[in-house]
Amino acid sequence: MYKKLLTTTLIFLLSFMVATPAVAQVTLYTPYTGMAVTPGETIHYTVDVMNHDAGVKHVTFDMQGLPEGWSYQITSGGNAIKQLSVRDEQQVNLEVTVPLEIEQDDYRFSLIATDQHGESASLPFLVTLTEEGTFATEWNVDQSNLQGQTDSSFSYSATLRNRTAEEQNYALTANAPDGWSVQFQSGGDNVTSVSVEPNSEANLTIDVTPPENASADTYEIGVTANGSGTKAETTLEAVITGAYDMVLTTPNGNLHADITSGGDRIIDLVVENTGTAPLTNVELSAQTPPDWETDFDKNTIPEIKPGESATVKATLKASDEAIAGDYVTTFTASASETSAEADFRISVETSTLWGIVGIAIILAVVWGLYYIIKKYGRR
Repeated sequence: MYKKLLTTTLIFLLSFMVATPAVAQVTLYTPYTGMAVTPGETIHYTVDVMNHDAGVKHVTFDMQGLPEGWSYQITSGGNAIKQLSVRDEQQVNLEVTVPLEIEQDDYRFSLIATDQHGESASLPFLVTLTEEGTFATEWNVDQSNLQGQTDSSFSYSATLRNRTAEEQNYALTANAPDGWSVQFQSGGDNVTSVSVEPNSEANLTIDVTPPENASADTYEIGVTANGSGTKAETTLEAVITGAYDMVLTTPNGNLHADITSGGDRIIDLVVENTGTAPLTNVELSAQTPPDWETDFDKNTIPEIKPGESATVKATLKASDEAIAGDYVTTFTASASETSAEADFRISVETSTLWGIVGIAIILAVVWGLYYIIKKYGRR
């Protein structure tokens, strides 16, 4: 009977031991086991290593299923480690570096921790590549198409990205139209080359200056970054709207006229477009002395093309009260983009009629004196 009871007890204990799985003495934990990254990026994990046993566990680490070309490093306290002794809980830092040349996909691997008794714990990871990686150099320009006048300076903000596994020293060159100037700047300094660390980028400013005589058109400027076994090219566009300028003068360049008091004078004004862009809706006006009047045969010129001119007749009427002397009248031609002025010196002369009247008065006085002398002189 005792033998039978002992046998039953042993069977029960054995069945209980088989049915109850052993509790892992070491476990690994990190909250962010699934991440989305870009090629060439280094992923940082903080992993808790927990010892559930009463004794100290000496734990070694390994990576299982890490894709080819990937690399990793395990550190603790700022040092790379091969083995970690854990009493209760310790933290390790796991760095996993994704290669640059890689396909866009989901990748899985695990961190394995094994103690001195051969017992191990596994922590699975999932990494999703958001784009396909390449061994290349890339230009990224914030706004590659800019517009301005001939006297404008075009400034482009650009980023040069090194998507290779090596530091690159890029030579910077530009292919611009004749007469154009291109200058690269990095950190406020003019440069002809720039060094960029692996999977890093450099911010550059590209200043483009057109020549003074550049006509209205769209111009392309090619820029190149040439490294060791890799280069990047991009094209910038500069749209010249033209330079706006005009001159207001007369057919012979004379800015002087004579006028009689109360009289009028017709002055031919020439508005010349000396810029490289058309001038539209050019308006004429005048600033005259008080009580003078000005009238134009046309107050607005619809359009003047570059290099061409238009003639306007201005009728200037002097005040009846104007005395002899020099006066200034300022004529102005104005467009929305630019304007021009011309100061005319106007000499006022006395009227011919008053001259005749004056002469007649003088003659009358002379004749009167002559008559008086002749009639009363003999007495």
